[in-house]
Amino acid sequence: MTPEEAKKEANKKAIKFVVALLILYILFSQGNLFMNSVMTPGSRFYNAYIADHFDYIQGLKTALIVPAVWIIKAFGFYAIHNEMDVMVVAGPYLRVNYSCLGLGVMSFLAAFVLAFPAPWKSTFKMLVIGFIAIYLLNVLRIAGLGILLGFFKSQRNNFTYHHEIFNIIVYICIFAMLYFWIKRSNKLVKNQTIANNR
Repeated sequence: MTPEEAKKEANKKAIKFVVALLILYILFSQGNLFMNSVMTPGSRFYNAYIADHFDYIQGLKTALIVPAVWIIKAFGFYAIHNEMDVMVVAGPYLRVNYSCLGLGVMSFLAAFVLAFPAPWKSTFKMLVIGFIAIYLLNVLRIAGLGILLGFFKSQRNNFTYHHEIFNIIVYICIFAMLYFWIKRSNKLVKNQTIANNR
């Protein structure tokens, strides 16, 4: 293959990756928004059967709230919760909305990893590690807000941008993970190619 052909092939792969990334991201992010509408009473697409039997969004809220409350209690606060609220007694009241779940970040991660040409084993591993990392960071954010605002009552009005700060931190972590994953995947593919050419 000539250098010009190699360049054309690389450009084709890059375009294919970007198109796949955009399509998958739109599919995942809009799909989650649509499913949120399907499972929210009073919304346009609400379906009681799906909401009762397949409400993964509420499941994720609960999976975030319960361990966050355990952590808050471990710091000596008394906290109670329901399906979407955490109330720290003599502390803050936190509401976990759809936008707090990290589904947008998860959609980007899934789209990127699935669109990138890497071995399936490596892709699956990255998805699992990435989702667990996003989940743990989110639990720590909710618990951290409960603890910090419990200790620093006077600062409660100064934490209005916690959602944006969380997104920046998570995206930095995800990009760092993706960087090392891409390097490792490229190395694996290169080693595989060398082994096949022998």
